[in-house]
Amino acid sequence: MKALVAVKRVIDYNVKVRVKADNSGVDLSNTKMSINPFDEIAVEEAVRLKEAGVIDEIIVASIGPKESQEQIRAALALGADRGVLVVSDDKPYPLQVAKILKSIAEQEGTDIILLGKQAIDDDNNQTGQMLAALMGAGQGTFASEVKVEGDKVHVTREVDGGLQTVELALPAIITTDLRLNEPRYAKLPNIMKAKKKPLDEKTPADFGVEMASKQEIIKVEPPAERKAGIKVGSVDELVDKLRNEAQVI
Repeated sequence: MKALVAVKRVIDYNVKVRVKADNSGVDLSNTKMSINPFDEIAVEEAVRLKEAGVIDEIIVASIGPKESQEQIRAALALGADRGVLVVSDDKPYPLQVAKILKSIAEQEGTDIILLGKQAIDDDNNQTGQMLAALMGAGQGTFASEVKVEGDKVHVTREVDGGLQTVELALPAIITTDLRLNEPRYAKLPNIMKAKKKPLDEKTPADFGVEMASKQEIIKVEPPAERKAGIKVGSVDELVDKLRNEAQVI
């Protein structure tokens, strides 16, 4: 059984995001980049399934600039077997990513496709759902538990009212949530071994996908700065300020 895991190159979640002076986008110069945290959870889950003997091979795919090979190598150091980098300097949008992942999944004959529920840079939360629709496959989004039994996979997912478990026939698409697992740290010997693992480079054209988008970013602005808080001496004073100053009650 094969697993395909999609990883995206994003600004490290510990880094404070800076907006360019001309408001044309986010300043990425000299900024630490990492695997999207939700995708890292997807990698960890695939590795655990392999360690349990469920999966024989893990393929990691990424669509982005050539530097994205750093994130693929990081996933290989965590336990993935080989990588596919689809090089594109154009910003990849969810539908384009879904189309490319569909082609890779079908060419590789993968049974389980794992990816984060969303990327922390654009928070779209669309790629997994679009991929499932394109493949005509079942989807288990926001997964907090994954169990593979024969040719079925049971995915427990978080919904507004609690937890919901769905049974999906393979191949299936699973998007991962924070509670699914805690990713491991890569050990130095595995980081060295990852440098020798296979990594194929492709282009969007190899999959017949046009990266040009009809979307245009008009302006990017940082969030408004929060004002310093104040301390109040009593509940009555708090109610008074909420009513007469903040005017929220």
